Amino acid sequence: MIDRGKLYTINHVPGYEMEPIGYVKGSIVQTKHLGKDISASFKTMFGGEVRGYSDMMNEARQVATERLLKDAEALGADAIVGFRLQTSSVMRNAAEIIAYGTAVKLRKIESS
Repeated sequence: MIDRGKLYTINHVPGYEMEPIGYVKGSIVQTKHLGKDISASFKTMFGGEVRGYSDMMNEARQVATERLLKDAEALGADAIVGFRLQTSSVMRNAAEIIAYGTAVKLRKIESS
């Protein structure tokens, strides 16, 4: 499996030639939990971080990223460049988190 160290937000990997393989993605649709919703309602009265939602979104981003890595591995990629995360609302109490980028094969540039 491609490790997280081969996940780049930049569009090139210094010291390597790249052969693009294709677009890869991983996503999850995450819904709110009623208990967290009630807790969040109280939190909005007093301000501060809604920890339950922060944790939920962090876990969802991690799942989407793991699915992205598996998608790239299935193509035989060495790395992913142009890595991005995006969130969108898909219904009243649900959000989609998508991780995407370009899967590439890497070839070390020989120094002369």
